[in-house]
Amino acid sequence: MPLKLSAGKYSFVLVALLSAIPAFAADLVQVYREALAYDAQYAAARATAAAGREKQPQALAGLLPNIGASGNTFGNDTRYAVTSNDEKTGFSVKKNYQNRYNSNSYGVNLTQPLFRWQNFVQYDQSRLLVMQTEANFAQAGQDLILRVAQAYFDVLFAIENLRAVQANKTAIAQQLAQARKNFEVGTATITDTYESQSRFDLATAQEIAAENDLEVKRYALRVLVGKDPGELHRLKPQAMMEPPQPASMDPWVEAAERDNFVVQAQLAAAEAADKAVDINRAGHYPTVDVVANYGHNNGPGQLGAGSIDTVTGQVGLQINIPIFQGGAVNSRTREAIARRDAERAGLDSARRNSALGARQAYLGVVNGLAGVRALDAALVSSLSSLESNRLGYEVGVRINIDVLNAENQVYVTRRDLAKARFDTLLAQLKLKAAVGSLSESDLERVNTLFEAP
Repeated sequence: MPLKLSAGKYSFVLVALLSAIPAFAADLVQVYREALAYDAQYAAARATAAAGREKQPQALAGLLPNIGASGNTFGNDTRYAVTSNDEKTGFSVKKNYQNRYNSNSYGVNLTQPLFRWQNFVQYDQSRLLVMQTEANFAQAGQDLILRVAQAYFDVLFAIENLRAVQANKTAIAQQLAQARKNFEVGTATITDTYESQSRFDLATAQEIAAENDLEVKRYALRVLVGKDPGELHRLKPQAMMEPPQPASMDPWVEAAERDNFVVQAQLAAAEAADKAVDINRAGHYPTVDVVANYGHNNGPGQLGAGSIDTVTGQVGLQINIPIFQGGAVNSRTREAIARRDAERAGLDSARRNSALGARQAYLGVVNGLAGVRALDAALVSSLSSLESNRLGYEVGVRINIDVLNAENQVYVTRRDLAKARFDTLLAQLKLKAAVGSLSESDLERVNTLFEAP
């Protein structure tokens, strides 16, 4: 007999089947690629880079010929009077005339710069400005990787923190129940109950705060990717993190002072500022252009008799020599020199900050790995303590609270270990970013340390 389902039953079965499908688990690389297409900050950097690349063709236009055309047509109405003496009467006679006609003209002008020093220097400057744009865009790409990794790790840590808080609340709840029971049988005072209740209320507040923090961290990640990424891949329990190579800090610092994208952008800005000084000084130099004109004019002949076509053509050199411009050129040159000094100081600052960032990231990796090893050992000890307390509870030498406290210690240690691992992984990415070599491949390498929940 065929099975028949009503609409309501069918909907229930469909919901049940859909709920049985496992939730999508997003890994680190998938989240990054979603952010690459959605993040507004990176989209703004991409558009800014596209705008900055136009500096070079704009500067090239100053070296190429300028061609313009013009034309006009007019309807003309000319009225005039002619006074003459009549031969018969000897009196003056005035005659009025009116002439209506169309006049047309068009022309083409060409100007080819031969010597305009500021245009040549400006073209060289445009290449530096494009280099600055590309370095800034590359830095924006690295920043996106770090922001995605930070948001991803923040969510995972918030989950671990919530678990630790909930485990602590469970242990305190058991203590509160035990205190109440002891008070009822007369083996404890009401003070013990109040103290346990106070600790339980505090644990409840901590749980609410941890839940709120997790929700905020999830939303921060959602802002980057434009949607809920679902369940995230978790760090493998035995994930092995490698120390930095080379294992000395000095090569990283030297590379950061040289290859960091912020340094490269500031270096290009400083060199462009040097060119700006030359551009402004060129305001004192003469300019030489090749000028060519062609024109055609059509209008009436004398006294409206017929029409005359006039064609003109000119080719020659045009020289402009600036003599005095009110001191504007000197003022703009002094301004450019001051801006150049500011850019050079900014370059020094960028190099120092990059060196500092490389040192901090390197120490973050090295010390983070040491902290991970220590917390790994602490977790082993916490697990051993938990097993001992469970065994003691079974034989009657430990009470349930001891077991719960040991379990809470395991969760706390796991939370601290997860925090140390996430901080170390982020420090590794920051170290690569400090020397300008952070890319998606580095994120893929980190992603191998994670697994689906």
